[in-house]
Amino acid sequence: MVDQILQSPAPGDINDGLMELLIMIRACKTASARRITAVIPQYPYARQDKKDKSRAPITGFFSVPVDNLYAEPSTLRWIQEHLDVTKAVIVSPDAGGVKRATAIADKIDLPFALIHKERSQPGTVSRMTLVGEVRSKTAILVDDMADTCGTLVKAANTLLEHGASDVVALVTHGIFSGKAIENVMGCDALSEVIATNTVPLEEKARACGKIRQIDISPTLAEACRRTHNGESVSYLFAHAPVE
Repeated sequence: MVDQILQSPAPGDINDGLMELLIMIRACKTASARRITAVIPQYPYARQDKKDKSRAPITGFFSVPVDNLYAEPSTLRWIQEHLDVTKAVIVSPDAGGVKRATAIADKIDLPFALIHKERSQPGTVSRMTLVGEVRSKTAILVDDMADTCGTLVKAANTLLEHGASDVVALVTHGIFSGKAIENVMGCDALSEVIATNTVPLEEKARACGKIRQIDISPTLAEACRRTHNGESVSYLFAHAPVE
């Protein structure tokens, strides 16, 4: 009897990928695996998931322990290694991301700004209002996901209009669906979009020179090691392993 660690299939058709993972889990269980750990870098259907406690199950999905790993330690390292933090400001592109953005700003002692979206009708943003000062600073837009990139593009234009010297977007999951690549390439205000590789981005990075990747495989590998050895995974909530 052995511990079995399964990596979820690469994103494509979400339903097929999830079913492939479930079939592999079933096969391992049938083969008498002592313990099965599923590694899911980007969980399907979880865009609005909220999880405050370190091992609390995602409501409605699991009855087993779930460790929700965070990209924050890796993104903090990237900011400190690639940007001049003395001339930067963290920006949330909407009110829903305030908690995420302020957590990053507090950890590296940076100022914080917020973009408030005003909607003329559901699903349509009529105006973006900046709350905070970004003049002559590198504005770092922090978000959980870049899908069509419409919000990021509008936010970047708003920041440039208010005097930001540069705008960089930093996101956890780079989905880049629909016209995302076209939107990013056509936005002069947005210099770079930095995303972790929870979703394979090689092809899209080649198509768009503005896309950069942060490798989070060391975090996943360390989580697997700690789980296998019965060690606490909580360490990874605030620390990024050295590659």
